[in-house]
Amino acid sequence: MSTAKSSKSSRRGFLKRSVVYAGSGLGVAVGLGVPHVWVSRYALGGQSPNERLGVGCIGVGGRGSGIGNQACQLGVKIACADVDRRHAERFAGKDRCEVYTDYRKLLERKDIDVVTIGTPDHWHTKIAVEAMLAGKDVYCEKPLTLTIDEGKLICRVVKQTKRVFQVGTQQRSDRKFLTAVAIVRSGRLGKVLKATCSIGSGPSSQEFPTSDPPAGLDWDFWLGQCPKVPYTPQRCHGNFRWWLEYSGGKITDWGAHHVDIAQWGIGCENTGPIEIEGKGEFPNIPEKFDPVAFFAGKFKLPNAYNTATQFHIDLRFANGSTIHVQHGPDNGIWFEGEQGRIFVNRGRITGKPVEEMIEADKQWLAEEIRKLYKGKEPTSHMANFFACVKDRSEPVSDVFSHHRELTSCHLCNIAMLLKRKLRWDPVKEDFIGDQQASALLARPQRQPYDIKV
Repeated sequence: MSTAKSSKSSRRGFLKRSVVYAGSGLGVAVGLGVPHVWVSRYALGGQSPNERLGVGCIGVGGRGSGIGNQACQLGVKIACADVDRRHAERFAGKDRCEVYTDYRKLLERKDIDVVTIGTPDHWHTKIAVEAMLAGKDVYCEKPLTLTIDEGKLICRVVKQTKRVFQVGTQQRSDRKFLTAVAIVRSGRLGKVLKATCSIGSGPSSQEFPTSDPPAGLDWDFWLGQCPKVPYTPQRCHGNFRWWLEYSGGKITDWGAHHVDIAQWGIGCENTGPIEIEGKGEFPNIPEKFDPVAFFAGKFKLPNAYNTATQFHIDLRFANGSTIHVQHGPDNGIWFEGEQGRIFVNRGRITGKPVEEMIEADKQWLAEEIRKLYKGKEPTSHMANFFACVKDRSEPVSDVFSHHRELTSCHLCNIAMLLKRKLRWDPVKEDFIGDQQASALLARPQRQPYDIKV
């Protein structure tokens, strides 16, 4: 409103030129697209990068409000958007930034340099792509995508627009995890490694009743690309992650954190597994279940949580190392090889190799951590994003490596749903000799919320 307009006029003038990507060779056209695309003043070599960045926050309930507030502490709070207007009004608070229920209005603003995306998973890709085409740099919460093919798309758009994109896997900015990855990659545990990721069990439920959506919530917009169903309070907001329609349960929720660190540690952050096999318990999914038909809206499940509650999955990589993903016990990651083992989680890092290395070579560790952090000193995850926006470098949680590790998480779910061992080609990023599995790389998308490429 008036605050945003005043900020706009006092901090910067209009951008001197715009770029429309249609017909530019980008090869991406987005449904419900943004009509004009503006290039950041940093890309144009304009005003000083020391000027505070204009921030727009999309999806500001729960975790979305958390990352939005972190960004606004480092920049200038311009606008927020949420399909639940109550969330947007609460986030705007006494600052009274501009409030939208349609995020596209936010993306049209020329005084916004960066956006945070804290929506449910099934909206991440569409908003992120449109934000990049609108010339914005992006901080998007994990897990980044709903499907593997969405990850491929985001990687392509990042390359072609040259936007700075940070994924919210904040463990990459935690010194405990950086220390663990440095030790494992040094060979101190051995050459052939096993990482065991314990990520916790998921909830189950009985069937939920349906009702009318509350005032201020655009339920059809919230559903987006997913099949249209009656409103159920437990489907949305914080509980969306327990529905396969919108997320991947604990496998993508916590797996996006721990599988990410595991794959980084074993040196496979730029590739993927070659074999995936596992079993999981899905209390509300019948024995005869066709996931392809389900995601196409042709197979009905009870109106209840349907992601895996317990699971054990093995991923084997071409270098001989493996990752085991399980529901428990203890939340964290065990790295082990023929010469030792270490454990790391958000509370501690333990193991004899840790103690020996820290005492013997602190300087080496500091240098290795800086290398892992792409030449910068570790800081807060959001601060790393803002620093990279200003110097146009790649942040520590880049989309390319995150897409690879999240692909592993998606592969875990696909293997469990199909109940068989799967072979994967990490170069072609497709299954080998399995058409049913390949059909799950993407999903049918409901119009007009589809992403058109």
